[in-house]
Amino acid sequence: MLTAVTRSPGPELARCELTHLPRHPIDAALALAQHAAYLAVLRELGVRVVTLPADPALPDGVFVEDAAVVLDEAAVLTSPAPPSRRGERAAVEAALAPFRPLTRLPADAFLDGGDVLRVGRTLFVGLSDRTTPTGVAALRRFVDPLGYGVVPVRVTGCLHLKTAACAPDDGTVLVNRAWADVRPFAGLRLIDVPAAEPFGANVLRLPGAVVVSAAFPETAALVRGLGHRVITVDVSELHKAESGVTCMSLVFAA
Repeated sequence: MLTAVTRSPGPELARCELTHLPRHPIDAALALAQHAAYLAVLRELGVRVVTLPADPALPDGVFVEDAAVVLDEAAVLTSPAPPSRRGERAAVEAALAPFRPLTRLPADAFLDGGDVLRVGRTLFVGLSDRTTPTGVAALRRFVDPLGYGVVPVRVTGCLHLKTAACAPDDGTVLVNRAWADVRPFAGLRLIDVPAAEPFGANVLRLPGAVVVSAAFPETAALVRGLGHRVITVDVSELHKAESGVTCMSLVFAA
């Protein structure tokens, strides 16, 4: 079965890191309620949910995707660039330990999980504000023996690769070309997000459905048109923290 490691948001979310968005007040109670509804969708789709408690010392802790890259054979604990995020890894490591052998990237090999898009046995890795060539090289050294290819993708104007590109299926990438260089995706079908919804590319593929933010109805309709069942979730308060629907879970078979 699929398992998702998640972490609840708390009032500390208001102190989150922001790179490309202005800071707006975040309603902590509403963020928690929206997160609970997001977890309910995961459970509805048959995913076992493991939820870590909020931590006042970790403003971005709810965005567990950045703390690890979970593959079929092992999990890689990542190395975040912002000092405020470096304490997130320990709890995620403990949560993943029962399910996967673990390795850690070196402290100076900066890489966020939100920059890693897996399509089959290929890991497209964003070169972004959060992920450096050193981080990409460190990830490649670990995954090469496991049979995964690593393809760097230049990202500009947004936080992570998965802000600009996600795969609703193994043959398709939903993309915002203004934020990601699409040349590395040669051989895959590229579907452009609606111009009015530049953040719409961030979608979460799960068995039987693709999860899309309720903030992006045109994107939801586009993904339905590709033949997928779509479930929308309202995560408007979490969007204020520069997040999307992939950011709040680490989903893997276990």
